[in-house]
Amino acid sequence: MTQGAQTAASLSPEPADTAVKPGSALGFSPAPPLVFEDIDISEHLLVDIALRHVYLRSSCTIQLLSGLMKLSLELTESLFRRLVDQQYLEVRGMVGDDYVFALSPSGRRMAIERSATMRYAGPVPVSLAAYTTAVRAQKARVRINRDVLRRAFSDIILSDALLDAIGPALVSQLSVFLYGPSGTGKTTISERLIRVFDDGILVPYAVEVDGQIISVGDPAVHELLPLEGTYIDPRWMYCRRPFISVGGELVTSMLDLQRDEGSGTYMAPLQMKANNGILLMDDFGRQMMSPRDLLNRWIVPLDRRVDFLSLGSGRKFDVPFELMVVFSTNLEPSELADEAFLRRIPNKILIPGVDAETFDAIFRLTAAATGVKCEADIGPYCREVCLSKGGDLRPCYPRDLCNALRSIALYEDRDPIATRAEVDRAATGYFV
Repeated sequence: MTQGAQTAASLSPEPADTAVKPGSALGFSPAPPLVFEDIDISEHLLVDIALRHVYLRSSCTIQLLSGLMKLSLELTESLFRRLVDQQYLEVRGMVGDDYVFALSPSGRRMAIERSATMRYAGPVPVSLAAYTTAVRAQKARVRINRDVLRRAFSDIILSDALLDAIGPALVSQLSVFLYGPSGTGKTTISERLIRVFDDGILVPYAVEVDGQIISVGDPAVHELLPLEGTYIDPRWMYCRRPFISVGGELVTSMLDLQRDEGSGTYMAPLQMKANNGILLMDDFGRQMMSPRDLLNRWIVPLDRRVDFLSLGSGRKFDVPFELMVVFSTNLEPSELADEAFLRRIPNKILIPGVDAETFDAIFRLTAAATGVKCEADIGPYCREVCLSKGGDLRPCYPRDLCNALRSIALYEDRDPIATRAEVDRAATGYFV
């Protein structure tokens, strides 16, 4: 078989044996801070966040505040007592063994004054130093061979030659350039690369830099996992290694800190959210952001594994760039980047069309999955049609033609069937 992938194979779920194992050994395991001396941010910021949480509620308890701030009960109780001593909080009663409290007049004034510059009310952030240590400690280290890859890609058809090109690229954990004609399965392959990881990582809800807060943990990106038998700092979330895909919507601002004027905080850029995982640049070269601007922005991070960000104050700081960037394109690499940049993407993998045997196998699998009945020898006929009209064999053709056959059948209120006449009809509306 030649290299290629079947692009309709979202036909079956993710293989069970590639799932993350909850509670896998952690490369980074921060202990929960129990006293003020243990925590890595200033007491001033702790007080700000606590007062803001209470300000947003008519009353609060130590247990509730602990959950909101993601702090241990011991540290939250110490903070509560300190704020009572400073007359920022007033005790209103008890619920069981817990105190019910609210802001005092001076506490309310303090919360309002400090909200003029920041209105963040979420989990307490971790320090930039702790975040850097965590990302470096959780760099992906994969041990894979062809059999492991076969299981990860079990719902699509890939040649051994292509598996043997992907495997070393995954082991290296360096950037990958997937290129080839449209419809050969580049995106399908890219979306399944994350399956080779069988561990979880810790990601902070937020990071503090120079008194400013950057939100990192994102429910749309970081899928939470159960963590049993290990008590870690609750400011960190245990989740799957992230996979982020971005295509034509990419603009320059998505690669830099974005300030939320409503809360006065910052949102982490894509590459920071994707740390310790995979970031897919799909349809590279067709973004709103020009390839040259993107390549100039990342030429240093790809080489040195460190990125540089700037706060609104002008303060510049560096963060780890420990992720696998996958560039997927149907354009010629030489048209998108110069030699200096391509040198920094050491894994370049051509994804061409497929051979006749692979095409027929894809057609059979796709027809069965989509409920299209096939007359005898229709697979080879479909292949001949695609060769004559499309010029080559691409893994997307069986999926697209089967979907067209189903649409025609639904329109005519009958069961879909692949006959020579029906394939000709579908192909006429598909190929230009």
